[in-house]
Amino acid sequence: MQPNFIYIVADDLGAHDLGCYGGEADVSPQLDRLACEGLRFTRAYSNSPVCSPARFALITGRWQYRLRGAAEEPLGRRSAVLGLPPEHPTLPSLLRAAGYDTALVGKWHLGAPPNFGPLRSGYAEFFGPLGGAVDYFSHVGPGGAHDLWDGEREARQQGYLTDLITERAVEYVARDRGTRPFFMSVHYTSPHWPWETRDDAAESARIGSAIAHLDGGSVDIYRRMIQHMDEGIGRIVAALPPAQRANTMIVFLSDNGGERFSNNWPFVGGKMDLLEGGIRVPQIAWWPARIAAGGHSQWPTLTMDWMPTMLAAAGVAPDAQYPPDGVDLSPLLADAAWSPERTLYWRMKHRQQAACVQGPWKYLRVDGHEYLFEVVTDGRERANLARRHPERLAAMRAQWQQWEQTMPAIPPEAQVHLLWDERDMPRPTN
Repeated sequence: MQPNFIYIVADDLGAHDLGCYGGEADVSPQLDRLACEGLRFTRAYSNSPVCSPARFALITGRWQYRLRGAAEEPLGRRSAVLGLPPEHPTLPSLLRAAGYDTALVGKWHLGAPPNFGPLRSGYAEFFGPLGGAVDYFSHVGPGGAHDLWDGEREARQQGYLTDLITERAVEYVARDRGTRPFFMSVHYTSPHWPWETRDDAAESARIGSAIAHLDGGSVDIYRRMIQHMDEGIGRIVAALPPAQRANTMIVFLSDNGGERFSNNWPFVGGKMDLLEGGIRVPQIAWWPARIAAGGHSQWPTLTMDWMPTMLAAAGVAPDAQYPPDGVDLSPLLADAAWSPERTLYWRMKHRQQAACVQGPWKYLRVDGHEYLFEVVTDGRERANLARRHPERLAAMRAQWQQWEQTMPAIPPEAQVHLLWDERDMPRPTN
């Protein structure tokens, strides 16, 4: 029998915010339970340290660099060419063609109608924001435009966005479909700015459309935002019909590394960085029928791996014209000790960053400077081994260059959008 899929994505969640990843606060009992009952990944990487490029990889199962829209860091401007082409096969489009009911509940951020949109890329239903960020109460984006949609109609619903996403997801899961399987993406905007809990409607009114919220927030507020999301995830799991529970795969991860209030310790860096803090993410897989409880894997994975993995679980072949670059993780779900050799790659226009991970080793280039780290023992990337191991540095540089030649070049007009600089908050020297 084909499984159901619930694909839950948090927004800018730090690598170690959750209790099951050593978080200091009790913010995630529901996710901690899923980790205890399933498989926890301790070296999960995002395809990108910034939102929309990671989401291109997530939905296509391919290096995001193959698509023009993913060269934006992140996607911000409305355009007829910057988005996910409707003709490109996606995880939901392939599952839908195989008979699955499909829905996206939550954030899209892969281009706007009329040229792009979730209903053009495989989802039969959509509820959520189309852009990269919205206020949790007014549901307006950075420019002040309302951005909450039900299909392609504006949804003028009142309420805290995390709860609205949860409520729609709960309703979707609980439907009677007979024997038809479903694929539901639940893309929370939490804990992305603005820094608002359920109790912060007055703060929402104060900031208006200035939702980058550079004059607000705190670690405590951020943690409560995670709690609200975690409560919602618990409600979604509880809504599963008992007969479907064992054969439902739930995958949880963050789109990229954490932001200013996140717990990325011991990693350095965050969103927009190819340092570990920008690309290491929490990741949990739960599937009672197939995944043994209490497992953990140290094998490096990428966001794009879940597309071929879910297709394989459903018995659906990928499109031969768009073969996945991701790895089918089915052997890993069956045996957490599975660990074949693999090399991972990244690049960013921002600061001319490049990275390559192979086993415990990481090659990194930032602003023209090259580094070599052993990231299993030095997750903070403070001990630069480039001079001690010049041959390995040269070999990994060559590997990255060879891979990079297989990708389209970064267009010169591609834009980097930075949220803040030293005028807004100080950068530490060390």
